[in-house]
Amino acid sequence: MSLKFVTKSIHAYLDYPVALTLMAAPFALGLGAANPLALWLSVITGAAAFVLTVLTDHHLGIFRVLPYSVHLAVDGAVGATFLLAPMVFGFEGLDAYYYWVNGLAVAIVVGLHKPEPEGATV
Repeated sequence: MSLKFVTKSIHAYLDYPVALTLMAAPFALGLGAANPLALWLSVITGAAAFVLTVLTDHHLGIFRVLPYSVHLAVDGAVGATFLLAPMVFGFEGLDAYYYWVNGLAVAIVVGLHKPEPEGATV
């Protein structure tokens, strides 16, 4: 039995709320007191994730010019970046925990991706 259950459709429904949360949460949580990059890295990533979702070839994409596989690769890179950001940029406390939790969440969603059957269109 495979634990991979995050379909392209489920992923699409997660994309917009996650992008908006990445833009708003840093302000609500007061991130970046010691290092402003802790605030702006999330905000910029959220804006980029929103644009990526608009451009992705899935049922909630608006322009559908980027293959879903590219979207998944970018998500994987974001997860890795978020996991490494506290160490690379010296984030501490809440700033570090925010990136570790979000990085882990993204890595889990990408890791649980269920490949589409051959010839599937959604």
